[in-house]
Amino acid sequence: MNEVFRVPLAQDLSGFTAILWQHKIPHRVLEQEGEQLLLVPYSVNAEQIMQLYQMWQQGDDLSGLRVQRQNLQGGVQSILKSWLSLTLMAISVIITLMVSLGDNIQMMGWFTIVDFQVQGNKIYYSDLLSSLTGGQVWRLFTPAFMHFNLPHIIFNLLWVWVVGRRIESYLGWPVLLGLFLFSALVSNIAQFWVSGPMFGGMSGFVFALLGFAWFWDRLKPSRMIGMPPALMGFMIFWLVLGYTGALESLDMGSIANTAHLAGLIAGLVLVPVVRLLKR
Repeated sequence: MNEVFRVPLAQDLSGFTAILWQHKIPHRVLEQEGEQLLLVPYSVNAEQIMQLYQMWQQGDDLSGLRVQRQNLQGGVQSILKSWLSLTLMAISVIITLMVSLGDNIQMMGWFTIVDFQVQGNKIYYSDLLSSLTGGQVWRLFTPAFMHFNLPHIIFNLLWVWVVGRRIESYLGWPVLLGLFLFSALVSNIAQFWVSGPMFGGMSGFVFALLGFAWFWDRLKPSRMIGMPPALMGFMIFWLVLGYTGALESLDMGSIANTAHLAGLIAGLVLVPVVRLLKR
């Protein structure tokens, strides 16, 4: 839920909450650290509720208040506002199909962080600097769009839809774009240094999304993304599980653990940067 405002415990909010209940506006009032917090669901515009509260404080007559309900068209518009999340998901699906879940080695050569050749049981690849100086800058980001099995792409795109869409809706598409570019860049380069070019997937970006959302909400901003605090525990557990090799023993394929860790760190690092820019 989004936080609308905080007031002292001594202040009586019963009159204002009665107005909200009268118009069937869902909300919660919590006591925290000697203050009262008014929270509303993400589907309710917190800024408008704040404006209503200010009007109520000034003694304005709110008896004629009319609340506009969200209709189907509004729901469609809300989805279309998440155009960047949808675009990233669509590109992932298209490129994953193009590389045939990793079976089309020749096509994979266009999207890996550097070009490579397979000769017998050995893989030969060029160096990253020569690829960049040759103008192949797209390779820094395109590995994030390749996936090598269906559970892999479904799991990643589900998180992009759930968390990425919230970040895009509440903080704007430039924040989500910056988060994708930075986390893909950092996680792809880190994984390349460790394992070479044969990797792919949105996992680095997903860990960046989850880390960003967790840290952002912990700083208690006026607009919260709303991910459960226990999510960080799940992320750390998944990271440790990957490094122990347990996931590979379950036939889940090679896990890009370094990309996961680098993506998580990238998401955490961007929180204070975004907060500074938003100010």
